[in-house]
Amino acid sequence: MLKDKKKSCVIYFDNAATSFPKPDCVTTAVVHYLTQIGANPGRSGHKLAIEAGQIVFKTRKSIAALFGLKNPMHVIFTSNATEALNTAIKGVLQKGDHVVTSSMEHNSTIRPLHEMEKEGIISLSIIKADKIGILDPEKIRKAITAKTKAVVINHASNVIGCIQPIREIGKICRENGVIFIVDCAQSAGVVPINIDQDNIDILAFAGHKGLYGPTGTGGMVIADGFDFKKIKPLKYGGTGSLSDKIEQPDFLPDRFESGTLNVAGLSGLLAGSEYIQNRDGGIRGILEHKIELQNYFIQQAEMLIKDFCCYSSFQLPSTGVVAFSINNFSVSETAQILSDKYGIMCRQGLHCSTLAHQTIGTFPAGTLRFGFSIFNKKEELDLAVQALKSISESRNI
Repeated sequence: MLKDKKKSCVIYFDNAATSFPKPDCVTTAVVHYLTQIGANPGRSGHKLAIEAGQIVFKTRKSIAALFGLKNPMHVIFTSNATEALNTAIKGVLQKGDHVVTSSMEHNSTIRPLHEMEKEGIISLSIIKADKIGILDPEKIRKAITAKTKAVVINHASNVIGCIQPIREIGKICRENGVIFIVDCAQSAGVVPINIDQDNIDILAFAGHKGLYGPTGTGGMVIADGFDFKKIKPLKYGGTGSLSDKIEQPDFLPDRFESGTLNVAGLSGLLAGSEYIQNRDGGIRGILEHKIELQNYFIQQAEMLIKDFCCYSSFQLPSTGVVAFSINNFSVSETAQILSDKYGIMCRQGLHCSTLAHQTIGTFPAGTLRFGFSIFNKKEELDLAVQALKSISESRNI
């Protein structure tokens, strides 16, 4: 019989929300900035301010290398992927524009687009994915009209982990002169991405998930060849540059980075980005590890748990996210038991992605979600399977 786990012994499977634990180098970098530097980059000329500025620039270079970007000044730091997406969406769209998106989007994409549609600023076409969450690029092509300004697509689903064919979709956008905006919140640091080869114009990323940085970090990456002046800033204010003028600077990154940056967070993001890029096997090795864990969990659960119902597939490219439910139990009840009784942390519900759940047939109940990390091991998955088996059998007694 599976013993209850002690509260101090936690198994963390909520990495699709925020990765934990972080590599030790991330914590060290944050503490070093807070205790040894602490200054505001670009606002002063003293030694500590210069050191802070160097951290920010090194982080830009690391993120640029991650995405195959030549000019690190095209890396714009934001508080998260949501702010980056809002900056891109609200920055490029104008009255009368048409936008194409998908039924697999996170609310950070759907909500700003829906609000602009409701206000009569844009018209919106939502292309429905198939039952396993995959988009047909030809449906995107057919939805593009003479008024289409942008296509906004989630690279990898936070609900079931499926990966969209963004290179093919991006090629269609290029052929039609349409701006291609990609939400890489789930794929950055997990799936190899090249902003040029994948035909991406604007990319949004989160720092606190697959890049193993602190919360409150993320960014908008603008392709080297894209005219960034097509994007109107979301915020205006102090940049530490051109302080003699009241106009917002029109050069990068200052055009989009008003206010003090989260340098403590960026210090950790730099460490996390370097950590994953320098690991044996690089990003591809990380993806292989996560897929191995995903496949192992699904196979074991389907074999041992009578009422296990899985919505993620190991037959398709994925980020190592598993969406499932245990019949006869609500997902909230199951997640609570896993947390309180077994020390297993996961996500339950609709995961800020109502349309995705409607697409795969899990609305309104939602699902449980396990999101695996480079630090998770098969032994933890075995314990989780045994816990779920015990939960399932308790209702069937």
